[in-house]
Amino acid sequence: MRFGKAKSLVASMAVLGLALTGCANSASSADGAGDGDGTLKVLVLGGLGAEGILANNAATSVTAAEASVAAVNEAGGVLGKKLEIEVIDDRADPTVAVTKLREKLAEGEKPVAVMNSGPSTVAEAILPVLTQKQILSFNIGPTETSTDPSVNPLNFDLSPSVQDYIDGFVPEIQRKKYEKVAVLHGSSATGELFGKLTEQTFTSSGLKVTGNEGYDNAALDMTPQLEKLKSSNPDALVLDSYGAPLAYVLQGIEKLGWDVPVIGNNSVAATSLVATDPPAGVLGTSQVKNLTMQVFESTKFDPKSEKLNAAVKLMAETGTVGSSLILAYNYDAMWLLKSAAESSNSLEAKNIAEALLDSKVQEAAQTQILPKYAFTSESHAPHMEPEHLIFISPSKMVNGQFQ
Repeated sequence: MRFGKAKSLVASMAVLGLALTGCANSASSADGAGDGDGTLKVLVLGGLGAEGILANNAATSVTAAEASVAAVNEAGGVLGKKLEIEVIDDRADPTVAVTKLREKLAEGEKPVAVMNSGPSTVAEAILPVLTQKQILSFNIGPTETSTDPSVNPLNFDLSPSVQDYIDGFVPEIQRKKYEKVAVLHGSSATGELFGKLTEQTFTSSGLKVTGNEGYDNAALDMTPQLEKLKSSNPDALVLDSYGAPLAYVLQGIEKLGWDVPVIGNNSVAATSLVATDPPAGVLGTSQVKNLTMQVFESTKFDPKSEKLNAAVKLMAETGTVGSSLILAYNYDAMWLLKSAAESSNSLEAKNIAEALLDSKVQEAAQTQILPKYAFTSESHAPHMEPEHLIFISPSKMVNGQFQ
C-alpha cells in the first residue's frame, strides 16, 4: 500500500476526524468483524485493468478508498482496530467481479465492508452476493434497487440519485431565465432515466421541454437528434453524455453552427475531454465556449476549504487522482463506517447500517466529497440538496478539481 508518503498529512487529518465523544470503546467490547490481531479487512473493487476512461475513473476511486483507510487509521482506526485494505481488480466486468469476490470471501476472513467503484453493472452483479453474506457495502454505481433497503439492507450508495442531480438543474435554469429547454441523453440506463426524469421535473417546475432525444452510445454521429432539437428553438440544451459520445455531440453542435447554451450534467463534467487541451481534448476550443457543467462544490477548487484541500492532498500523495472528484466518493466511506461503528459500539453490519440512518452519526462523520449523506430508513441514497451542486465552465483539472 502507498501510505508512507502521506503520513505527516494524515496526522493533520486525524485532528479533524476524531471519533464521537464518549464512543471510543475498545474493540474487545464490540460485536462483529475482526481477525483477532487488531485489524479489520476492507475490500475495494475497481476496474483498474479496464480500458480508457473506465481505468482512469477506477484508479481515482481506488485511490480515494486507500486514502480513506489511511486517514481513519491515523485517527485511531475503528473501535481501536486498524483497517487493512485490499484491492480487487474487476476490470469493470461484472462476471470477473463476482468471481473474484466469491474467491476472496471463500478464504474465510469476513470483511467489515466492501467498497464498489462502479460501474453500475458491477454493482448489480455483486450486491446480491454481499447481501446474502450480510456484508456492509458502499457503492458509487447506483442501480435500480441499490438504495432500496428491502432489497439491499446493508448497502449504502455514495452517489446521489439521478433525481437529485436533476433537481439541481431547475434553480440554475431559472436563474438564467431560460423558459424553454431541450434535452439530449445517452442510451445507458442512467441516460435513459435522466431523459425521463428531466422532462417530468422540468415540466412540473413550469419549464417547457421543446424536445427530448436519446442517442445510441455506440453511435458516431448525433447530428440527426441535434437537428431535431435545434428546430424546436430552445433557450438552452440540457445534455447527458459520458466518455467518447461527448466528443461526437460537441462536434455535431459545431457542425450545425448551433449557438446555444449547453448545460451538461455530472457525466459531462466527469469526462476528461472537457478538461484537456487539444489535440487530446477540447478545452479552450469553440466546442465548449457555450458549455457549463454541473459539479459538486467539492469538485471546484476553493482555497478556503481547508479540510477538503487536506483530503485532496492526501489522495494525491496516496495514488492517482486522474478523474474528477465525482469519482472519489470512497474517501467518505470509511469516515461513515467509523462514525456509525463507534456510535453503535459494534462491528456487526446490521448495527452499523442502523446507525448510519441517524442524522447525528451522518453529521459527525468527517466526509468531504459530499457534506452529508442523508440516508433514511426508506432510501439508502445520499439525498443531496440542490445548493450543494454548482455549475461551472470547463477548466484545467488538478487532482480531481476544476481550477
